[in-house]
Amino acid sequence: MVPTFRAQDKLMNRPADSRTYQRSECAVFRKTGEGFGGLSNMAPGYPVQINGARLLTVEALYQACRFPHRVEVQWLIIRQHSPMTAKMVGKPYLRDSRTDWDRVRVKIMRWCLRLKLAAHWPKFSQLMLSTGQRAIVEDSRKDSFWGAIPTDTDTLVGMNVLGRLLMELREEIKAGVELRLVVPPAIPNFLLFDEPLAVVDFRTDRNSTNVTTEAQTEQLYEEPTVTLFADTPSTHQVCEMSYERPRQEATR
Repeated sequence: MVPTFRAQDKLMNRPADSRTYQRSECAVFRKTGEGFGGLSNMAPGYPVQINGARLLTVEALYQACRFPHRVEVQWLIIRQHSPMTAKMVGKPYLRDSRTDWDRVRVKIMRWCLRLKLAAHWPKFSQLMLSTGQRAIVEDSRKDSFWGAIPTDTDTLVGMNVLGRLLMELREEIKAGVELRLVVPPAIPNFLLFDEPLAVVDFRTDRNSTNVTTEAQTEQLYEEPTVTLFADTPSTHQVCEMSYERPRQEATR
């Protein structure tokens, strides 16, 4: 089996999309130096290379994707050594983000995570599988969209979209989905340095057991069989955001 990007992700702007998690029952991450810290987009040790550029973290890549029409801003973000700095240097330009950012940002995040996995298959897949069947949750102080916010010492509440994308990826690893071929999402003007984002193919890496065939490659744009979450009635129930974010929510 091979992965595909969803042609139409469900909206997640209903109150029911907020989840409540018990910390003691989850694989929770916040600081990159902690046990599951490698799941963070800001974790060091997971550089990616795309379109001839080497990026130290997928956080930098994700932030650069905000500005396909501003090459100078992309370069400013990517040249930073710290992922937090990469995020912060783009803030003065947020009003000039691509106009459809809220609608495409989850598709872009999914692609970034797949690229991270493909580039670091043994280390990242093992980390993902070490979470077992537990919910994966990003513990965030203020971002209830990508993560969940602590309400007491053991309870976190939020949409936890990043954690849910990681759980989606974990299920695909378990199901034997071909994840070493990373195809960019089908969104307009998906560019880095004025060039379309390329397909990245790690299938010839002999360190990986995931090697797909030509027949499987032809299925790239077919609907996958992996359901995002067992507790949702419809498949692929993460993603596009088309509503205006609450003012207190982080502008990630």
